[in-house]
Amino acid sequence: MNEKIITNKKNGMLVLIVTVLLLIAAIPALVIGIVLGEEQGNPMGWVLFGVAMAVLCVGWIPLCGLRILKPQEALVLTLFGKYIGTIKGEGFYAVNPFCSSVNPAANTKLNQSGDVTTKRVAFAKEGSAEAVNITLESKKISLKIMTLNNNRQKINDCLGNPVEIGIAVMWRVVDTAKAVFNVDNYKEFLSLQCDSALRNVVRIYPYDVAPNVDTTGDGIADEGSLRGSSEVVAERIRKEIQQRVNEAGIEIIEARITYLAYAPEIAAVMLQRQQASAIIDARKMIVDGAVGMVEMALAKLAENDNIKLDEERKAAMVSNLLVVLCGNRDAQPVVNSGSLY
Repeated sequence: MNEKIITNKKNGMLVLIVTVLLLIAAIPALVIGIVLGEEQGNPMGWVLFGVAMAVLCVGWIPLCGLRILKPQEALVLTLFGKYIGTIKGEGFYAVNPFCSSVNPAANTKLNQSGDVTTKRVAFAKEGSAEAVNITLESKKISLKIMTLNNNRQKINDCLGNPVEIGIAVMWRVVDTAKAVFNVDNYKEFLSLQCDSALRNVVRIYPYDVAPNVDTTGDGIADEGSLRGSSEVVAERIRKEIQQRVNEAGIEIIEARITYLAYAPEIAAVMLQRQQASAIIDARKMIVDGAVGMVEMALAKLAENDNIKLDEERKAAMVSNLLVVLCGNRDAQPVVNSGSLY
């Protein structure tokens, strides 16, 4: 199904003016026809009467074909079930009054921006304080960029760890005919495809960098991860969704990860693991710095040749310095009042 754009229907104001003038003119013509037919016996009076009555009975029908569109809106029109075209762009249109607008997602509300706007009209029941709400659905299809924010999903990464992740998808309708006729409900279709694509992509990556994991499919281990390669993962999700919704006439502009965390059942354990890793890295840095300071101290003592230490005294000095530099608490100094040996 290919989209057909109707561009020659922007004559709504002309149709409105002509129709109103005909209805107004039909009233005096009706009176004149009665006068000529009954009082003067003129047969043309009855002809005028019949024409005026026909105008009053069916002359309002062209008004049913008037359509008003705002910028970035479209209407898909069908005539007795056959697709005849789509009108786009702001303007006052006059179409076949027997045409009907089609939008299967008119009453579908998703967790997204710029969703369907419905008007509620309240009528009070006679003799009752209760009001009856009637929802007037709009059959217009929005061509604006909208943001879909689906619920967070719990997915196992490539290492089997459950993670919770959420994405925001920016999308818009580019082919109204495909959106209306190729799928049952293009909004629900997009939402389901986003969840499916997200699950397929997330299961390829680990939450954090892990050894011997190939995320690109080239057979070589890499450092890709959900936490460290969010831009790459988001672009891969966008392409995956786009492949799935091409037949629905939808363009995926961008996909972004909005939430990423371990699932609650393993969050505490993974936090301890991250803390342990951070402590090990910090200790390694402290030890490397302490060894460098000890080497520098020994080099300075040997350079000035002020104090000569044997191997045993050097070992004791190194041990004391490492204890002082690597300890968690402040060192307690011990003053030696005796001789060196």
